[in-house]
Amino acid sequence: MLAATSTPAALAAKAATTTIPIVFEMGADPVKLGLVPNLSRPGGNVTGVTSLNTEVEPKRLELLHELVPTATVMALLVNPADPAHAENTTKQVEAAALTLGLELHVLSASTERDFDAVFANLIQLRASGLVIGGDALFTSRSEQLAALSVRHAVPTIYEHREFAVAGGLLSYGADITDSYHLAGNYTGRILKGDKPADLPVQQATKVEMFLNLKTAKALGITVPLPLLGRTDEVIE
Repeated sequence: MLAATSTPAALAAKAATTTIPIVFEMGADPVKLGLVPNLSRPGGNVTGVTSLNTEVEPKRLELLHELVPTATVMALLVNPADPAHAENTTKQVEAAALTLGLELHVLSASTERDFDAVFANLIQLRASGLVIGGDALFTSRSEQLAALSVRHAVPTIYEHREFAVAGGLLSYGADITDSYHLAGNYTGRILKGDKPADLPVQQATKVEMFLNLKTAKALGITVPLPLLGRTDEVIE
């Protein structure tokens, strides 16, 4: 059983069976979630791949602030349907906001029907930018979120390249293709007879940044040359 991208899916799969092998792919900490006792010796019927997601959430705020240096108010979007991940993300981004001297508002969306209200709140709060926390719902609706960010002229950053390609200002996060490749490799090994208990949880560490220069120009943002030089791909 492959539980990709979604922490609730992995937890539900683990709760459902102790015999069917489970391979997860997630950005959260599987030890803190109770999926495995430790990374090197997962034991039981569960193993998988973790990517740098929660760990890089504060960096997303830093990058957005680098693009909008005059900002004093920023916002973070999380999904309360995944409370453990939402709480951890909020804690880390709030700490980064404090360091940067920013006021941070935490907004919530658990379905796509909540998105319009989120962007309406952003306007009322006069937020100068939005960090979208990593979540399967947001990933599956990245094009919709990108379109809303452009329509409301809100500089926004998310984790996947697809967000920037769809018009979002910036994406910064783990290379999801790399993570899926590792998870797929484990799935293949298990199908050939390997046991999940004997396969250490792997950590995908490759991080990528994509910038939509057309969106930056439309928002009146001058991209600093150092940031431009660190970008893996500039979308024009």
